[in-house]
Amino acid sequence: MVFKERLRAWKRSFWRLILLALGLSGLLLYGLPVVRHLEVLIPMGVCPLARRPRDNFTGPLQPWARPEVLTCTSWGAPIIWDGTFDPDVAQQKAVEQNLTIGLTVFAVGRYLEKYLERFLETAERHFMVGQRVVYYVFTERPAAVPHVPLGPGRRLRVERVERERRWQDVSMERMRTLHEALGGRLGREARFVFCMDVDQHFSGAFGPEALAESVAQLHAWHYHWPQWLLPFERDARSAAALAPGEGDFYYHAAVFGGSVAALRGLTAHCARGQRQDRARGLEARWHDESHLNKFFWLHKPAKVLSPEFCWSPDIGRRAEIRRPRLLWAPKEYALVRA
Repeated sequence: MVFKERLRAWKRSFWRLILLALGLSGLLLYGLPVVRHLEVLIPMGVCPLARRPRDNFTGPLQPWARPEVLTCTSWGAPIIWDGTFDPDVAQQKAVEQNLTIGLTVFAVGRYLEKYLERFLETAERHFMVGQRVVYYVFTERPAAVPHVPLGPGRRLRVERVERERRWQDVSMERMRTLHEALGGRLGREARFVFCMDVDQHFSGAFGPEALAESVAQLHAWHYHWPQWLLPFERDARSAAALAPGEGDFYYHAAVFGGSVAALRGLTAHCARGQRQDRARGLEARWHDESHLNKFFWLHKPAKVLSPEFCWSPDIGRRAEIRRPRLLWAPKEYALVRA
């Protein structure tokens, strides 16, 4: 046992040095993109569980079906990759529970015209197909929401929100707005809810295998990075701050979900932290995403989605990304944030 622990520590130190060397040489000689091609050489680890994990939506999982990636966390939560679950079993278990699943999205300013229609159209083809779904679109212009034909058992609700002066404030106010909605009609209509960014579109089945009491999404740009390089909030004055050595993974705020009760707790935590930061004249580096990562450090997610569930085409093709479920749209910040 002592030998194994020493070997693991040596491997961690070895890969830290390798990554540092690759990063420095890549930045100096070729620029950042080359590092992206080399980081796939960094091992993600292996599932530490001796037993086969399972949950209420997938039945028994097959974590060792994907030996090239990390398929569970140190606290026993599954990391869902293509090939580790049976989609037919997940579909049947969701049907048996007679669920209604909510999907929230904010489409404010030019984000509405640029992204919303494609988001909804592709959600109809891929998001929780065969389940009852209620979409909640938050926008300052309800009349401009496009008409998208919906399948049986699927509804769309539009909620008016105020247009914020800065795009950062739209992001920051999201948690407060979601908290209020989850305590109202959304919370009464849906049992589980996913909250997503609008500037992406579905490209593959996003089904009940993603459901759990609380769900976090591995960030596509950071899932291979060692913990000490992850972009957590490090300003100790911020409510979102994580000290060196804290943090498990870096999670993407473009996708998170869970039960209504769990999301009420998450959104309350993030909204409270943002209020505290504002009172101190602070703003976390990555806004609500920084507070989301602090929450999931304190309250571990019951399920983690692999980067296949929210992938950036800008990273390029990777063998481990077999079937992307969501794809980021090109980031045209000069246009949509003007």
